[in-house]
Amino acid sequence: MQLWDFHTHQSGKECAIFNHLAPFSWTSSPCSMGIHPWYLDLHWEQKLIQIQAASQTSDQVVAIGEAGFDRIKGPEISLQKGAFYAQARWASALDIPLILHCVKGHDLLLEYLKSEKNPPAIIWHGWNQKPELAKQLLSFPVYFSFGKHLLQEHSNATEWLKGCPIDRLFFETDDSGLEIDSIYRAASLILRLPVEKLARQAVFNWNTISKRKIR
Repeated sequence: MQLWDFHTHQSGKECAIFNHLAPFSWTSSPCSMGIHPWYLDLHWEQKLIQIQAASQTSDQVVAIGEAGFDRIKGPEISLQKGAFYAQARWASALDIPLILHCVKGHDLLLEYLKSEKNPPAIIWHGWNQKPELAKQLLSFPVYFSFGKHLLQEHSNATEWLKGCPIDRLFFETDDSGLEIDSIYRAASLILRLPVEKLARQAVFNWNTISKRKIR
């Protein structure tokens, strides 16, 4: 049984989407490429050109990201919005998901979603926000990737997983150093569903929203 890890910083893993950082180049395994708000500067458009070239060359670039908003460690908001909107347009053009990094930027995401007629599928990685915030996003193509916070019994992630539509969920290790099977097992216990069913559902969810399929 294959347990896909939909967002990881650990390279060399099978059945995983590796978060590829600059310099962006050709890749032979599934990855995402994006301009993280932590590393955003005035020259971000040059990095976007590299991402566009790499993602046109290789179908192994299966997502754009991390991209998003960060009011704690990111630069000025106007710069973040410009880079995010451009990356979202590119993800939409390729018909692949965008992996979202969002810290205290829920309002900025909603602003984008309400103004954009053709947003890509957006996967909010490492979801650990209140369920009430998640419910505000369900009318848009927003999905939720759950990770290490599922190992905390009363976390926001655990609470939202219980109510999250099953066709909106994914699982990840991010930079935690955990093995992905521990995340699936935690989700299995919370939802009282077999790990195998969750694994199949997550792959189905991906292949429903992305032109670049996984198996």
